[in-house]
Amino acid sequence: MNKIELLRQWLRDQNLSAFIFPSTDPHCGEYVPDHWKTREWISGFNGSAGTAIVTLDDAALWTDSRYFLAAEEQLKGTPFLLMKDKLSDTPTIAQWLGQVLPNDSRVGIDGWVNTIDSVRQLSQELRFEGLELVTASDPAATLWTDRPPIPINPIEIQPIEYAGEEASHKIERLRKELRRLHADGTIITQLDDIAWLTNLRGTDVHCCPLFVAYLVVGLQETTLFTELSKVSPKVKEYLDKQGIQLESYDKVHCPMGRIVLDPATCNYYLANLAQQERIEHKSLVAPMKAIKNEAEIAGYRRAMLRDGVALVRFLRWLKPAVEAGGQTEISIDRKLTALRAEQPLFRDISFDTIAGYGAHGAIVHYEATPETDIPLEPRGLLLLDSGAQYQDGTTDITRTIALGPLTEEERTDYTLVLKGHIRLAMVKFPSGSSGTQLDVLARYAMWQQGLNFLHGTGHGVGSYLNVHEGPHQIRMNYMPAPLVAGMTLTNEPGIYKTGKHGCRTENTQLITHYCDGEFGEFLQFKPLTLCPIDTTPIRREMMTPDEIEWLNQYHQHVYDELAPLLDPEDKEWLREACTPI
Repeated sequence: MNKIELLRQWLRDQNLSAFIFPSTDPHCGEYVPDHWKTREWISGFNGSAGTAIVTLDDAALWTDSRYFLAAEEQLKGTPFLLMKDKLSDTPTIAQWLGQVLPNDSRVGIDGWVNTIDSVRQLSQELRFEGLELVTASDPAATLWTDRPPIPINPIEIQPIEYAGEEASHKIERLRKELRRLHADGTIITQLDDIAWLTNLRGTDVHCCPLFVAYLVVGLQETTLFTELSKVSPKVKEYLDKQGIQLESYDKVHCPMGRIVLDPATCNYYLANLAQQERIEHKSLVAPMKAIKNEAEIAGYRRAMLRDGVALVRFLRWLKPAVEAGGQTEISIDRKLTALRAEQPLFRDISFDTIAGYGAHGAIVHYEATPETDIPLEPRGLLLLDSGAQYQDGTTDITRTIALGPLTEEERTDYTLVLKGHIRLAMVKFPSGSSGTQLDVLARYAMWQQGLNFLHGTGHGVGSYLNVHEGPHQIRMNYMPAPLVAGMTLTNEPGIYKTGKHGCRTENTQLITHYCDGEFGEFLQFKPLTLCPIDTTPIRREMMTPDEIEWLNQYHQHVYDELAPLLDPEDKEWLREACTPI
């Protein structure tokens, strides 16, 4: 009997008519450890985003446009019907279930891998279709016979020279927030919040220096729930000194009293373990983590220097290598990773590299596979979005590189993107502004040409943590989180033309003080990223004098910072790349 038949028998035993498998884990993370990849297990589809549903008679899988082709291929020979999410003729999950199930049918989900908010929304949508949502147990717990275990990699201490603040002090700051809310404690489920608050790191999650755990912080006690074999005597001694107790991961429970939970990130089952009053509130840790201290800022600067050296060496190598032939999207990704790995304190890449040549550059989240990998030619544009995890900082950078002759359309789009990047980089703004209030600066020039991009313009970057960090963002839709000094933010406008090319220019920036006056404090962005921006595609006549001045000053800054660290050949290449336009 195959897994679908076994699942359907399980559904009958549970008095369920369907079960929904999301792409999430109990910690609402961007990357999911193999243990929780139940959607991939049941469907065979291994894309990063998607939802699988199995009923007693049907099966379907929803995924977005990035994976339409891959999903179609991987679902061949399976019972799953591909649902192309967001297309006008594609029903929602609730609508489809309403079509294939009788009224009053019970639809199951695993409450450990669905958040409070997602359960509420899905329950409401199913109720509209005459269906009932049931938070059942996890069928994979019994049916997935060769299921990978929960990761048990060792936990490491992040040295205070990089963390900049003792964990015990961070916890006391959090307790002040709990007292302000008249709360008795909080449950922290997101792994980067836990890692930051405890000054611990791990290797349980792809591209992110995290470890699987929960953290419960009360007004008197703090308890870390994790697999005990992960904790060495040294780490146990460290936890004792910071006032953090230790319990097994599977023993997680809620303390008594008024407990603060974030409904957007806390899983439904854990929330329902709360024994008394539940206070729903956005993460209390995320705003603390977003404002970097002096040690973290210094770490970013050191990490960006090392990253810049690796990038210069890569860029100097790239064009001659492409002209010689034999380079592909995957091969250049490997080359760049190898150069970064030579740098001190390198730990990993910070996300899967996006190396999109030509038309692939128009696929915003493209990731080359052996099936899609194409050779690079000495013409057109290469969009390269990459980053690294160094123990003292996380990097994220995009450069669009002319590999040879370009069309006028490519040059125009490249210049429009650069103008947007510079306009946002130059802005001075009142402290407390939201990212949405600044977003138009990155889009103004392209909007005048009837062009736009649909992804966010900027996100926070962790300090040897997740490359995507909130709560602050820069994007078109309203993001109320205020921008304050000490936050990091990327600046990454782009233009993408299907079947033609893509352009994106991205730096990681630090928000710093600009001035004080009768209208309060004003802030500015200072670039952290140190890497030349390709000037060969620029249509200079489209640039304003102040935009040209900013670019020349940025390149002088890049040269001044990196040149002392380079050998003569790399230094000469950088000098030419940073020549004023």
